[in-house]
Formats: sequence, structure tokens, C-alpha cells
Amino acid sequence: MSSKQKAYIALVITSIVWGTTWVAMKFGVKNMPALQLAAIRQLIGGTLFLGYFFLVRKEAMPTNKQLKQLFFLSIFTFVFANGFSTWSLQYIPSGLGALIGALYPLCVVIIEYFFYNNKNISPIAIIGIVLGIAGIGTVFYENAFTQHNDGFFFGIGLAIIATLSWSYSTISIARQKVKMNPYFGLGWQMLFGSLMMFVLTYGSGNHIPWVDVPAVSWMAILYLIVAGSIITFIAFIYSMKYLPTAVASLYAYINPIVAISIGTFLLNEHITPKLIIGTVITLVGVYIVNKAMKKQIVKELAETENI
Repeated sequence: MSSKQKAYIALVITSIVWGTTWVAMKFGVKNMPALQLAAIRQLIGGTLFLGYFFLVRKEAMPTNKQLKQLFFLSIFTFVFANGFSTWSLQYIPSGLGALIGALYPLCVVIIEYFFYNNKNISPIAIIGIVLGIAGIGTVFYENAFTQHNDGFFFGIGLAIIATLSWSYSTISIARQKVKMNPYFGLGWQMLFGSLMMFVLTYGSGNHIPWVDVPAVSWMAILYLIVAGSIITFIAFIYSMKYLPTAVASLYAYINPIVAISIGTFLLNEHITPKLIIGTVITLVGVYIVNKAMKKQIVKELAETENI
């Protein structure tokens, strides 16, 4: 089997497994506080990553400057993005959480425009942003006039904050360029993020004793660590290495579909015509923005080479 064929298999794994993690988180938070679940997941995951790099790879300690950068990034990547997206699933369906998470390319463009003075937004990208907002609006409109659990709109707010935080983190990582193995840095971010979330959970009193965490939540945590953090990241990096970026990024459009489909069968989350229409419109908008961003990068690189 060629490397390219293996890369396509890796892409399938990435697309499906990352979609299922939303359902796994939903199962986990049904029986325990969400931030505590996220904190335990990141503590174990971060310890495994750091243990590997310290004990096997004999990696040296990061510098104080690197630790400060990683601590700052962990606030947005693992406290706000991962922690709040997990928390949101206590109030909203897993498929809706995944769909809001898929908006991050749109958020990157908007944040770059308003906070980093990047005015190079093409008309096509603007069309994509409008479509993405319209698609989410279609889903929200339907839910606004139907019965839903208490805290539904609070959950929506958490999911939006999580997506904005992930987008900001993506921009910060690209701009700060922490010079170290990305997986080693990921382990430090997980560890820092878990410690901050433990402070939030125990400081607020919203936690349960570890011995009282039910088996279904432990199974969800185990799945999120092994499948969601380790196996899928390896598959994602492999697919990015051997496939064109446009192909490797297809996982972002498949994740919400997987989450919605599995959530329907395992969690009895309802699929309606408006949900399907809104999902399609949103993903088309995200695709257009993503494609426009790649064209802009290629154009800027070409202009740089001609200088």
C-alpha cells in the first residue's frame, strides 16, 4: 500500500473519529460536570504526551519564554475552546455543537479583519461568511420556536465562545511560532489547561468525587484520550503530510455530519429538514471561505517571491 493510499485511510479516520468525539463528550457530560470531565481528559492526555517526550525522547525542559507562550495559548485552546465546547454539550445537541465548531475558518477571517487589520478579504470570502451565518441562523431560528432544554441559549453562547477562542488560538500559534515539537507543546498546553479547569471546577464547587464518576463517563474520557487525542492527531498529521491541503482539510466538513448522524441514533437527537438545510448552507459557506483563504495565501506568496 502506497503512502498516498495510507493517507486517504488516515483522512477517513480523522473525519469519522473527530466527528464521534462530540457524541462521546455528550455521553460523558450526562453524568458529571463538563469542566471536570475536560480537566481529567486533558490532565491524563497531557501527562501521556509529556511522559513520552521526557522519558522516551529525552526532551529538554522548555525555556521560561516558551512556557509563558504555551500557558497563554492553553487558555484559549484548552480552557475556552475545549473546555467550553464540552460544557456547551450539557445544553445543546452534539451535532449542533460540531456545526458551530465548523465555523472556525469564518471566525479566523473576521478576527483577522477586525483585530489584526487584515483587509484582504475577497468578495468570495464575504459570500462564504454570509452563507455560513445564514446557515447557522436557519438552525437557530428553528430551535428558537421549539421546545428545548433549560440553558439552550447559554449552551449556544458557550459553543460560540469556544469557536472564537479556537480561531484566536489558531491565529496566535501562527503568529507566535513557538519553536518546539508541536506535540510536546500540545502536552504542555493540555497540562496547563487541565490545571486551570480544575481550579474552576473546585473553586465553583461544581464537581463530584473521582470515585463517583460513573463508568460511562470514564469510558468517554478514555475514548476521547486514545481515539480523539492520540490516534486521530497521528492520522491527521499523516494525511496533511501526503495529501494536498485542500483534500486533507475535508475532515472539517465531514465532522458535523458524522456528529449529527451518530447523535441521532445513539442520543435520539432529532434531525429536521431545516437542520439539514442549515447544515448544508453552513458547510458550503465554510468551504467557500476556506478556499478563498487558501487562494489569498498562494497569491501573497507569489507576490512575495516577485519582490
